[in-house]
Amino acid sequence: MSVAANLASVRERIARTGRNPDDITVVAVTKGFGPDICKEALDAGLRILGENRVQEALAKMVSVPGAEWHLIGHLQTNKVRPAARRFALIQSVDSAHLAEALARSDPEQPVLVEVNVAREAQKSGVDPERALDLVDHVAALLDLRGLMAMGPAEGDPRPAFDEMRALRAEAEQRLGKSLPILSIGMSGDFEAAVASGGTMVRLGQVLFGSRRSR
Repeated sequence: MSVAANLASVRERIARTGRNPDDITVVAVTKGFGPDICKEALDAGLRILGENRVQEALAKMVSVPGAEWHLIGHLQTNKVRPAARRFALIQSVDSAHLAEALARSDPEQPVLVEVNVAREAQKSGVDPERALDLVDHVAALLDLRGLMAMGPAEGDPRPAFDEMRALRAEAEQRLGKSLPILSIGMSGDFEAAVASGGTMVRLGQVLFGSRRSR
C-alpha cells in the first residue's frame, strides 16, 4: 500500500480511540529510508520527518526540502553543534549535561525531555523519579515544549503512558506554563498512547512497511 493509504488507515485507527486525528501530530520516522521515501511522505501530507542520527538527517535535509525535521534518537554531546539550529525539535534531551551543551549552541532550541518511563536499561531517557528535576533545569536553559518516551518492549503500555500524562501535568504545574507536546507511541502501540492523552506519535513501519526499498 502507498504511504497515503497507510496514513489514512492510521487516522482511522486514531479516530476509533475517541480522539480527533487532527489533534494528533504524526512524525514520520524515516530512519534508514532514502530521500525518495521521504518525498513520498511529504506528498502524502506528512510534514514532519523524524531521524535517529544527526549525520543521516543532515544529508537528507539537502535533498528533501520542505520538511520539518525532528531528532528522535539519542544525541551525543559531540554532535550537539551540528544538530543545534538544524532541527525544529530535538525530542531526546535526557541529561543536564546535554541540555547545557545545547544551550551553549542555541538557547532557543526547542526540545523535549526524554523519560525512560519503561525503566528498561536498553532505553535512553531520564529516570521518571528524576524527570521533574531535569524538567526544571532544561526549562531554564532551552525552549522546553514537553515530554517524550517509548513504551515498554513487552506487556500493556497503557500504565507507562498514563504515567507520562501525569508527569507532564505535574511538570506544567511546577513550571506554571503549558507543555503542549506529549510524544508517546510508535507503530506497535500508538493507539494506546493516543488513548492515554498523547499528542504526538512517531511512526515508521506502520507508514512505510518493513521491506521498502532504501
